[in-house]
Amino acid sequence: MKLGAAGAGGAGLSALGFDLAQAFQVKQSLHISGATQSHSLCPYCAVGCALITYTQGGKIVQIEGDPDSPVNEGRLCPKGASAMQIATSARRVEDVLYRAPGATQWQKVSWDDALNKIAQRVKDSRDRTFVTVDANGNTVNRCEGIAFAGGAAFSTEEGYFAAKVMRALGLVHLEQQARV
Repeated sequence: MKLGAAGAGGAGLSALGFDLAQAFQVKQSLHISGATQSHSLCPYCAVGCALITYTQGGKIVQIEGDPDSPVNEGRLCPKGASAMQIATSARRVEDVLYRAPGATQWQKVSWDDALNKIAQRVKDSRDRTFVTVDANGNTVNRCEGIAFAGGAAFSTEEGYFAAKVMRALGLVHLEQQARV
């Protein structure tokens, strides 16, 4: 049925003076021809939609859904569809930035410096707000000055691990963002 409709349409167009033979001979040069293809996962939620990333000369030239994925079958939600724009945006911050208390400017720091600052601040907050005994004399051993919010991109295992680490620190204020 489809073949018959296409044939009839082609015959009708050729009768009007359109030369379809030339149209079929045109070879398209796609912007992804010759690009390196890499498979990845969308970073936005825990659904696990598969992406195909095309790179040329070390730069991303296209990101699209993977049609072979049983999860998303090549389709992407609006966040996943914007992955190319986010990855290649001129406004994307590519360095670790730190702004000291009271400062007006951001300064570049190394990952080691940033992680050491975070670890030190977590330790200081935990030491300052750790409660060993509550008002009733019960041993509680909890940290009331830090809260933790897990991300929707966590897998089940990552969420379990993060909860265990936070509980080991004594945190009682745990939250998990879920995107369903």
